[in-house]
Amino acid sequence: MRDALATWHMGRVIFAYRTHSFHGRPLPQEQIANWLSLTQAQLSRIEKGPAPEQLSKLVRWAEILGIPEEQLWFRLPVDVDNTPVVAKSTAHTGDHALQLARWLSTDGTGPMPLLDDTDTVERVGTALADARRYFDGTVVEFFREQLISCKADDGQRGPAEALPLMLALLGAIKRHGRDLKPETRRELLVVGADGAEFGGWLYRDLHDPLTATFLYDRAMEWAQEARNLPLQGYVLLKKSQMAYDSKDAGTVLSLAQAAKHGPWQLPLRIRAEVVQQEALGVAMIGEPTSVVEQHLSEAQHLLTQAGQDDGLLGTYFNQGTLLVRSAACYTEAGKPVKATQLFGTVLAGGSLSRRDAGFFSARQAKAFALSGEPDEAATIATEAVGIARETRSERTMNVIIEVVHALDPWRNRASVRALHEVLAPAR
Repeated sequence: MRDALATWHMGRVIFAYRTHSFHGRPLPQEQIANWLSLTQAQLSRIEKGPAPEQLSKLVRWAEILGIPEEQLWFRLPVDVDNTPVVAKSTAHTGDHALQLARWLSTDGTGPMPLLDDTDTVERVGTALADARRYFDGTVVEFFREQLISCKADDGQRGPAEALPLMLALLGAIKRHGRDLKPETRRELLVVGADGAEFGGWLYRDLHDPLTATFLYDRAMEWAQEARNLPLQGYVLLKKSQMAYDSKDAGTVLSLAQAAKHGPWQLPLRIRAEVVQQEALGVAMIGEPTSVVEQHLSEAQHLLTQAGQDDGLLGTYFNQGTLLVRSAACYTEAGKPVKATQLFGTVLAGGSLSRRDAGFFSARQAKAFALSGEPDEAATIATEAVGIARETRSERTMNVIIEVVHALDPWRNRASVRALHEVLAPAR
């Protein structure tokens, strides 16, 4: 049950609950569905499909199953007669919408608001109660600021901090966006598309490709509905990056090229990232190193030209990001020694978030292993394990497992045995 809770996927939690040994025998799916006011077919889809994101449903199911609040990845609203604030009847919509706005203005872990502006929170509550009349640009900006906060939490503390608020935001956008005036709806959908892409990234980090794909598809749908062409190209880039997680070389390359040649004008930083991703794709399919380096040189040129305020997309893509991504390209091109040097340069600079430092340390460890440096590889991977567990980055743990496999010829060395010992409790 605890493992299921760590996936941030209520469908998997429900499945783990009804099949747990403490029941004596698995509870029928139909019985649990009745408890949750669902049909058996609906529950089956919830258990097998992408993670549900509507806060009201998550709260209600958690209460029905009796899951302790301290084990949940979202906060339970209070002071509403033990009824979730987003599940109340429309008879008291104003009060409950205000409480939802207050919930959205916190970091999901405590009562302190991210926006110390009572007027803004009340305006958002009014807008959620009557979106058609009061949902305007100020409220859209409120949602955008919450998204920025989610992204900041992810970089330092992993998806454990960012995902609860992100799911609540996406649920609110989906639920209330339908009643807006066309122009306001398009503005909100741009935020929603950016948020859905980010949610997909969080599930990538949790190694849940099914839910990640679902959210990337939603991001594309919302970007298309908002008629935002650059955002569509950006989502294709992210889909290409997810394809690298499963080493799907053809998809990595084709999606990167689709993002590069689509009917949009991407910001220079995103264009640089797209060309770098194309370099990764050509490396994976076995093109000569000279071809890979040609693409990397082009990416460097584009990044140098990019201004500091080159749009909202891709602001994270800087010189350090390009170097660690280039290191991955050299690893795929069969030049792991060069990769270790690039990884080392960025890691020594201390510019990466804690989660990213752990992830790229794991990638550096793999490059050391491929270079025939088992002690360096094992030592660095052992340090990365602690960060991966702290930030709950399953993506990092998967790379560490790749390091272990690459170190198999040296399994009897003391440093490699120490790595196995560190990993043993998690197996």
